[in-house]
Amino acid sequence: MNTLHYGDNLKILRDYIKDESVDLVYLDPPFNSNRNYSVLFRSGMSENRSA
Repeated sequence: MNTLHYGDNLKILRDYIKDESVDLVYLDPPFNSNRNYSVLFRSGMSENRSA
């Protein structure tokens, strides 16, 4: 409980995490990979929308 795992997420999940025991997985794209991970939003969306 309350453990941070560092490594390849698929390998960590398969090797160290029990099935049906995960509430949240946070993934962060690799840095300096020359890939663009930016997300574009359509214009005209209401600024008062709920998350």
